Amino acid sequence: MTETVLYDYARSSASYRLRIALNLAGIDYRQVPVDLTAQDQKSAAHLARNPQGLVPVLEIDGHRFTQSLAILAYLDRTRDLGLLPGDPAERCFVEAAAQAIAVDIHPVCNLSVAAHAVRITGDEATRQSWMQRFIPPGLAAFEALLGRWTQAPYCTGRRVTLPDICLMPQLYNADRWAADYADCPRIRRVKAALEAHPAFAAAHPDRQAR
Repeated sequence: MTETVLYDYARSSASYRLRIALNLAGIDYRQVPVDLTAQDQKSAAHLARNPQGLVPVLEIDGHRFTQSLAILAYLDRTRDLGLLPGDPAERCFVEAAAQAIAVDIHPVCNLSVAAHAVRITGDEATRQSWMQRFIPPGLAAFEALLGRWTQAPYCTGRRVTLPDICLMPQLYNADRWAADYADCPRIRRVKAALEAHPAFAAAHPDRQAR
């Protein structure tokens, strides 16, 4: 069996998602840190892995994959993680909730976008104000989407699904930048439940090698 290798950065939301999923699947993997602050993602070696110059990159089952949502779909199908329901309509609702974070909040608040905002203003304080401008309304919308499901105790019910995997990395960023989501009780209840889940705890950025 080929070795599973994850090229990631501890604070990368997309990398964090994959660490959670790999842990849920019980897959042993070797981490290769790619330091985004040092621009390691722009090195020739990393661009050969991913021409976009992004993390994560996952080598598994003899393949090299990029894009976290695509990789999550692969792991869900090949490891039967149950991240999405079988019913087509319900699947669409669950995917939409996950994409509300991964497609709408995350790209606006990633490292390169916030850094560009700082370069434009010349003020490092812009980074935090940027996060505080865009994260809370996105989480408030996600909170409303969660009203579709009875939480017991996760986003869509009794088992971890794709929105849970997308939510926790975004909450890490919200907490890091003091972005307020105190008025989101559903999200806060889910967070408490997921923090106690071993697969999520082991994937936390503070638990990774720097």
